[in-house]
Amino acid sequence: MSLKDRIAIVTGAASGIGKEVARQFLAEGAKVAVADINIDAARAAAAEMDPSGDKALGFAMDVTQEAQVDAGVDEAARRFGGIDILVSNAGVQIVSPLEAFGFADWKKMLAIHLDGAFLTTRACLRHMYAQGRGGAILYMGSVHSKEASLLKAPYVTAKHGLIGLAKVVAKEGARHGVRSNVICPGFVRTPLVDKQIPEQAEALGVSEEAVIKTVMLKETVDGEFTTVDDVARVAVFLAGFPTKALTGQSVIMSHGWSMQ
Repeated sequence: MSLKDRIAIVTGAASGIGKEVARQFLAEGAKVAVADINIDAARAAAAEMDPSGDKALGFAMDVTQEAQVDAGVDEAARRFGGIDILVSNAGVQIVSPLEAFGFADWKKMLAIHLDGAFLTTRACLRHMYAQGRGGAILYMGSVHSKEASLLKAPYVTAKHGLIGLAKVVAKEGARHGVRSNVICPGFVRTPLVDKQIPEQAEALGVSEEAVIKTVMLKETVDGEFTTVDDVARVAVFLAGFPTKALTGQSVIMSHGWSMQ
């Protein structure tokens, strides 16, 4: 299940989960397009992981912008010689009670998580189908692809939607040798989650410690956060799986929070 010489695009890869996925893909022998809305951060992350610039390159990509996505994917394919793997990871979080949720924030959340997944998938499938060597598309879902939490209406909606998209891609892509799966982590201690802790504490009227213990980790079996290493290991496994036996699935890794 080696990723040697396979070509991957990872969105939101300048930090957090995306950066660790890119790093582990490189360690497994892949070439990686480090895509991020912040081009300076993307280039810095790529240079940190691969100072030679032979196997990792930073690309600017706002996943909500059709022309930018198409151009970025085409350029990555040109530079590396094709596209074999997409990890649709870019995401943000905005927490608020539903009755107070701004429509602009709702649309922003769905655009990044769902429109971004669609646009990057479409652009990569065009290359995968033309190449004729198959491929793997991975969506960064969440335990919220299966469960709901307070204050996260658009996030939960979008993460549920990724499972539906992955199932369609699995069916349509099968005759081209393309597999599609969703990774569903529990809370991972990234800057995105760190930002949520004080926001939820204020919205719920509790301490930040209480948010961690009684909201984020309450339903886990051990009170532990999922790690970026945990998620990246699953991404490597799914990206390198050798047959279509494993496609259209959602893999939950939440320390037992969700058991489906």
